[in-house]
Amino acid sequence: MTKEICFDLDGTLVNFYAVDNWLPKLQAYDASPYIDATPMFSMNSLARILNNAQRNGWIIKIISWSSKNSTPEFDIEVSNAKRKWLKKHLTSVKFNEINVIPYGTPKSNFGNGILFDDEKPNRDEWQGIAYDATNIIATLKNILKDES
Repeated sequence: MTKEICFDLDGTLVNFYAVDNWLPKLQAYDASPYIDATPMFSMNSLARILNNAQRNGWIIKIISWSSKNSTPEFDIEVSNAKRKWLKKHLTSVKFNEINVIPYGTPKSNFGNGILFDDEKPNRDEWQGIAYDATNIIATLKNILKDES
């Protein structure tokens, strides 16, 4: 297994589904919910863990789908919005890769290490080790405990 930690965004790091009217906005090709969403938990704690992991040779990736209802132009807007969110909430983390891919694309095409994702089909399809979106901080601390 590659020493990489991969994250989905929506529903995993980003409290996307709590944004008011997120679905009607996406259906109207409005990418603002991706920027307006709050974090699911403390991003400061996550940033410290990820920066330490990178110092110990881990690759840190984002693998997130674009909107289900999309166009090539809207995919670009969504990708830019997700990058803006990451820059705002995980400023100190220098991701090795940020992949915002078309909805439904197998995430295993972009990684094979550890994946955190709120959707079970994505975890089932993953070729490495996959975890759900609960207790990400505790799970990472356990995985990386011998590397501090």
